[in-house]
Amino acid sequence: MGESPRKAPATQADDRIGTHPPRTRLWRDGRLEAEGFPVAEISEHLAEPDTVVWLDLCGPRDDELRVVSDELGLDAFAIEDAVSRHERAKLDRYPGHLFLNAYDARLDSDSGRLETTEVSAFITERAVVTVRQEPTFDVDELIRRWDADGRFARYGVAFLLHGLLDMLVDRHFDAVQDMDGRLDDLEGLLFDEHTTDRAMQRYSFELRKSLVLLRRVVLPMREIVNTLMRRDLEIVPEAMTPFYQDVYDHVLRATEWTESLRDLVTTIQETRIALQGNRLNEVMKQVTSWAAIIAVPTAVTGFYGMNVPYPGFGEGWGVVTALAVLVITGAGLYVIFKRRDWL
Repeated sequence: MGESPRKAPATQADDRIGTHPPRTRLWRDGRLEAEGFPVAEISEHLAEPDTVVWLDLCGPRDDELRVVSDELGLDAFAIEDAVSRHERAKLDRYPGHLFLNAYDARLDSDSGRLETTEVSAFITERAVVTVRQEPTFDVDELIRRWDADGRFARYGVAFLLHGLLDMLVDRHFDAVQDMDGRLDDLEGLLFDEHTTDRAMQRYSFELRKSLVLLRRVVLPMREIVNTLMRRDLEIVPEAMTPFYQDVYDHVLRATEWTESLRDLVTTIQETRIALQGNRLNEVMKQVTSWAAIIAVPTAVTGFYGMNVPYPGFGEGWGVVTALAVLVITGAGLYVIFKRRDWL
């Protein structure tokens, strides 16, 4: 990679933006030349030829982003979207730059809840500014990806943007894969007699809610990546097109997988309802069968309990006859119901 990057002195307190100190990097002619320099020096570095700058901000306020806006000439509406929460995943065009909003995703395997982190990016001709409201997004992993593919750093912004998108899409794919595994577990719970219906309903509800959120995160990425590959934007050079096409293929796979999971969740819900109906029918058959068996001794004892003379009235053989009718009829009904699988 050539010379090792020189590290600028520690940033001053007045250079601090957001809940964490900003992180900066500078590439020149595809080589990492500096990192950790103050935000106020960005415009000076961009004034030099063949330089590309990356700036990362964590939890900045609107007024703090104005500093970056002055350095790079960012649009006020894009600044507002960057600090707002729960913006939809999108790619907007502004004079002189693009604004990207996307989400990192991770599925909690214990609760089935999907955890998302909003990530925004300002994309200019020779600078990328990432903005995140929470520190849970793994910026170190993003840097490792850039360093691992350093030979492509000469493509500047397209290289940085590819690393960001590739990481987000990979995380989406992992979340979809984890969701598929959790749904397999849910299928197993359907036929587990020891699982309470309430516990399965709660777990199923969390997975359905997470799947809805996951679709909202994954589906817009197809349009985002496809738009970036348009020639009129002049963001992706021809040499980087295959790499963006690979990201796009992963987006399509994640999208199709997500759609199939939605159908699977619906099938699981319908199966659960059908099984509940079947169990209810089994219970009703058993209750009805036992009620029929119990009705026989009730009828016999009622007959022999009448206060009028009947055959065997006051005789010992009458009691024996009554007991024989009780036992034989009850046993006969039990055998019949058992053979019909009603008991």
